Amino acid sequence: MTTDEAPQQRKVRENRLREAAKRQGLELRKSRQRDPRGTEFGMYYLLDPIKNQHRESTRDLDRIEALLQGEEE
Repeated sequence: MTTDEAPQQRKVRENRLREAAKRQGLELRKSRQRDPRGTEFGMYYLLDPIKNQHRESTRDLDRIEALLQGEEE
């Protein structure tokens, strides 16, 4: 695996999960924090735009994927 394949695969996975969230009426967002020392750097947010609230905040795409597949509540 080359060094730029891993980020590309991660982006593909993010996009796939973003579409899965959209089909469930949710939004997947990534923190805009660019400082690696910041507390929100690398965070993902699963949002319910109708209720205007966070459903999940995590650095782990595996957890987001499990929530979207109904494996966790």
